Amino acid sequence: MMYEEITLAREVDAVQIPYGDKLKLPAGSRITVHQVLGGNFTVLTDQGMMVRIDSKDAEALGDFGVKAREQAQKQLASQPALEIPPDTPADQAEILKKVWEALRTCYDPEIPVNIVELGLIYELRIDRLPAGGFGVELKMSLTAPGCGMGPILADDARQKLLAVSGVKAADVEVVFDPPWDPSRMSEAARLQLGMM
Repeated sequence: MMYEEITLAREVDAVQIPYGDKLKLPAGSRITVHQVLGGNFTVLTDQGMMVRIDSKDAEALGDFGVKAREQAQKQLASQPALEIPPDTPADQAEILKKVWEALRTCYDPEIPVNIVELGLIYELRIDRLPAGGFGVELKMSLTAPGCGMGPILADDARQKLLAVSGVKAADVEVVFDPPWDPSRMSEAARLQLGMM
């Protein structure tokens, strides 16, 4: 497990784990990085709170943060592509591939597996928009219905979808029917979490 002690170079927004409360960590705060997931940082503050710092603030963690974000991007690029149905139009297939790649960068900060491998994606739909570009509709779940990080994960997924070139609209809905259970996880996720 990683334990990198860092002094923040500037103020950053953070989200308290597992409650989802938003807060600001001032410049000069001492933090200990516990893990880097999809370029986001799960850290322990000098007040003893576990929080998530978004990858957009990586430079506030100095060289370590920038290198960790770059490593996460390289790791994502090396992941095998998901299968796209053969009858999918070429332009839509390209967007679908990029959408899945973007979703693989979304993590629950308490679980070191992305939301795709965890089986949290229940439905994904891509449609052409009349004004051009594509709209994405996503239904996802959480590993626990009462998780305070639910809105944060949904917003993270929405922001990453909107960052995909060609995606002009994204709607992310958190659903609990059917309830998530570990059988939805990929084999790779179960292996990573020691469940095989």
